[in-house]
Order: sequence, then C-alpha cells, then structure tokens
Amino acid sequence: MLFHGREQEIELILKLTKKKAASLVVLRGRRRIGKSSLAEHIGKAFNFLEFAGLPPEENITAQKQREIFAQQLQRMLKIPLPRADDWGNLFLILSNNIPKKQTILLLDEITWMGSKDPTFLGNLKTCWDQMFKQHNKLILIISGSASGWIENNILASTGFMGRISLDLVLEELPLNICVKFWGKFAKSTSSYEKLKYLAVTGGVPRYLEELYPDESSIDNIQRLCFTKSGFLFTEFEKIFSDLFDKRAPIYKNIVTRLADGPAYLEDIYAALDSNKSGTIIDYVEDLIACGFVRREHTWSIVNNGRESKLSKIRLSDNYLRFYLYYIQPHKARIENNNKIDFNYSATILGLQFENLILANREKIHNLLDLKSNKIIANGPYFQKTTKRIHGCQIDYLIQTKENILYICEVKFSRDKIGSNVIAEMQAKIGALNLTKGYSYRTVLIHVNGMTDDLIETEFFSYSIDFAQFL
Repeated sequence: MLFHGREQEIELILKLTKKKAASLVVLRGRRRIGKSSLAEHIGKAFNFLEFAGLPPEENITAQKQREIFAQQLQRMLKIPLPRADDWGNLFLILSNNIPKKQTILLLDEITWMGSKDPTFLGNLKTCWDQMFKQHNKLILIISGSASGWIENNILASTGFMGRISLDLVLEELPLNICVKFWGKFAKSTSSYEKLKYLAVTGGVPRYLEELYPDESSIDNIQRLCFTKSGFLFTEFEKIFSDLFDKRAPIYKNIVTRLADGPAYLEDIYAALDSNKSGTIIDYVEDLIACGFVRREHTWSIVNNGRESKLSKIRLSDNYLRFYLYYIQPHKARIENNNKIDFNYSATILGLQFENLILANREKIHNLLDLKSNKIIANGPYFQKTTKRIHGCQIDYLIQTKENILYICEVKFSRDKIGSNVIAEMQAKIGALNLTKGYSYRTVLIHVNGMTDDLIETEFFSYSIDFAQFL
C-alpha cells in the first residue's frame, strides 16, 4: 500500500506515546482520505488492533454490527466467538485482551458501528472510563467519515467532555505530496498532464493510488471513470448511500446545484424548491463536515478584515463535480459497455484548477513570502451589488496588516494566457473601490504560461506557475 505525507499528523499521534496515560483520539475526514491508512501506518511500529463497522444497508441491523464486531474479536484476539448481545460485554472482552505494551486500537467507521444502537455511545464512554483508560500504553482512535455525527455525538457530547486528547481532521494531500504517486515518472510528466488527473481526484489518497503513472491522464480517467468496473464509476453512489443512507437524494441535489459554482444559501433553497429551512442548513453543514463542501465568508476590507455574515457555499471536492458533469450523463451507456469519448471543457477544468489552488493556499503564502502572522484575512472574496458598490468576485484575496491586498486571479487556459486578462482584473480592482491608505499587488496563477505581450506589460506583480505547487 502506498503511503505518502501526513508527517504532522503522525508526529501529533506519536507524541501521545510519551504520556503515562491512555489517550483517546478522534480522526475525521472525507471518505477515502486515508484515516484507516494513517492509523495502520502508525500501528506498524506497535501492537495494532483494528475493528470496523459495516456500511449501512437494509439488512445491517444493530445486532448485525455487534455480531461482526464479535467475529473480529474472535479472529484478531484468537479467542472463542463471544456473545454479541451487548456492547458493554464486547468492550470488556476487548479490554481484557489488550497487552501491557504500546497499543494502537482503531474503531473504524464508528458511525456505522454504533449509530443504530442507542446503547453504543453510553457503553463506549463507560468502558473508556472504567476499562480502556486503565491501559496506560493505549491509544484508542475513533475514526469515521460521517464527521457531522461524530461532532454531534462525541465531540459535543458532555459524556466525552475532557476525555479526548486529540481531534484530527484529515484534509486532502498537498499537491507536492500528490506528485509522489507518479513515482519515477513525476519528472517526465508535465504539470498540465498532472492537472488533468488531479482535476478528477484532488488530493484524495485512495484515488491517487489508482493511478497508472506510465499511462496518460486521459487513459487513466477512461479506465477509472468510463468503464462499469472502474473504481470511480460507482464511487459517487457509494459515498452517498454509505454516509447519508435514506437522506442521500437531498444531499445529491445540494451537490448538483453547487457543481455549477459557489452559491448563496438562498440559491440552494431555490434549487431545492424549499423555503428557508434549518433542515437544509443542517444538510449543508453535514456536507461541510464530511469534507465535500466549504463555506467561504467574505470580509470587510476597511474594517481590518472583519468577517462578514455574507457567505457562499462552494463544492470543494473535485471528484463529485467530475462525476456530475462527465460520468452521470453517460451512466446507462457505460453500464452497457459503450465507449465514451471524454474531453474536458475549459470551464469545468477551470473550476477544478481553482479548487486545487484554494486547497493549497498556504503554498501561495510561501511563494509570496507572506508570514501567517502578517495576514488578517484570506480566501475567495465577493461583494454583492448595492446602490453604493459594484458586485465582484475575486478568485483569491489576501489582506495583510500593512493594508496590502494581494489580488489573485486563478486562470486556467489550454494555451498561454494573453493580455485580455488585464481588462478582467482592472474591472475587479475598480469594483473594490479602495480608499487611500490601501495598496494592492496583482497575482496571476496559471498552468500553461503567459504570452510575451502579457509579460511585457508588467501588469502582474507576481506570476505563479502551477508547477511551483508541485
């Protein structure tokens, strides 16, 4: 199994081994983001025990989850098959078989394991207090992809208050780590070629593992997405059925609306033909917690970057957008083994390119030599049209304590970018209506270079090539 990156997370978990007490760790993140792999990678150096819940299906009851756990106990601990009528008894058997040496215990996909049994969390909390905590060389890792459930039932629960040593949220891998999946072909593969594959996978490790680095990105995409046996052909449905069960259609509708670009909450209500509803907001928050969507707040430039209540919801997951635009419309044909001739549209590749850049915004800071303590606000910036101001949308804006604005244009083009981009940037700068005392720097982030006439204008203060992220 390939394993790249996660140095910071590994260090944080390994530091817990210095304690003379047991540790409870919560590990969250998008499905396929590498939670189990991280725990297994760390566990190689210690005694490692792993238990996993079953994905939700109609025949998977609370009793079935306990029976599967009992079978895992039998297999892993080499003991007779325990009775599976009570979580407290199962946890007691597990605790009694934890050795007196450094142990990593992973309860994986805990939402699947316990969400259908109202006694599960109470038993887990009691067993932690009375049994697991007595093993001073134990690190118990609770992991799950349904982060909203974990937030509501564990992190925000008074029952677990003060018991959690570490809460880790795994994000997508940074681009310079993604490149490692190309192995010896990394140097001989162009940045644009890498972009075409990353535009599908983002920095999701499990999807990157499916790459055949000696083949072209389009060939890889054809194999994974446009054949009925392809790993990414069925992935979309698995994500929504496994995480959201019977509520999956509503989540799909929200994601479908966001595939066209960022939206205000009222846009989502309109797309769902719904009145303003706390339920819809909860669904959006679930998607955010699960790592598929981000909420981006704009801010007041003149009020020292004070965050505004105004926000947009952005589909931050590249795979979901790719599926909705390119796989779903051809699903029936793919299932009938018909060949699909795939070709990116510039618009969608541009949105995917922007997602990759926004997920790696710290790299922009480094390339611009901006220290984090100098930045007071950063992110996609937008303002609504009013009687006093013009509306505008800036791909990425950084505001510093010195009242300098770094106005970043994230621009995808299959060819070199020409000087027509200047007029677009000037319109955005004009809409900001900057008062005296503010300076700005223009930044162009691109993948296939700039034309000579654009370079000669010296309009952009900084030019950042996608290769610099890699």
